[in-house]
Amino acid sequence: MPELKALLERHGLKPTKRWGQHFLISEKVVSAICAAVPDTVQGILEVGPGPGVLTSVLSERSKLIAVEIDDVAVSALGESSPKATVIAGDALRMDLAELLMQTPKPRMIVSNMPYNITGPLLTAFTMVRHHLDGCVLMMQKEVAQRIMAKPGERELGSLSVMLQSRFVIDRVIEAPSSAFFPPPKVDSTVLKFTPRETGWESDFDAVHERVVRQAFTQPRKTLANNLKQVGFDPSSMGWASTIRPHQIAIADWETLVRRLYDPK
Repeated sequence: MPELKALLERHGLKPTKRWGQHFLISEKVVSAICAAVPDTVQGILEVGPGPGVLTSVLSERSKLIAVEIDDVAVSALGESSPKATVIAGDALRMDLAELLMQTPKPRMIVSNMPYNITGPLLTAFTMVRHHLDGCVLMMQKEVAQRIMAKPGERELGSLSVMLQSRFVIDRVIEAPSSAFFPPPKVDSTVLKFTPRETGWESDFDAVHERVVRQAFTQPRKTLANNLKQVGFDPSSMGWASTIRPHQIAIADWETLVRRLYDPK
């Protein structure tokens, strides 16, 4: 922490609400994240590196491209992580696939995601998963719990289904608010995402996402009610008419979507 504070002071870098910045300061959490990135990984895309607490370690062992929206943090990264390629800008407005292709395989995304854009970032990372060997992502604990929810649990929603259908997801470590400077009001969790070999055709991915989102439009209502516009009958899957979206097994969603996508 003293070294980080000195770095921040030298560059006039202060965590701001505008960018949702909470800088990681826990050596335990840093070590766990770095350990979750295998030594065999040759390329890393880091989104939102801040002053470079993770960047400085990971860039020593892999070719790393860091995308940072805060110009002051970009300056600090030049000192803390001289081996990293730092790009100033908004990751949500960039071609992440193109950036990933500039790194060697196997490659991963690492990110301490700002709470205010966690959803859009998860969607963006999912869209480029075919270029990835995995992601190690930090997020609000409540979001991680929803992502990891099991069928039958009320927390399971469209995000849970979409991510669990596309990734094998493992918990890496819990990160209490004290692991950050300044400490946020909530705790965080680090999850590791390993892409599944779904074998889906290119357009099925979008159809799957659209149907899942529609199915959870009103999560506490029945699946038949949420999918009535597309004429879905739960009995076609051998399900009761009262079944709700959070009660469906993850593997059954592909079958359901294919039945709507190609009824033949």
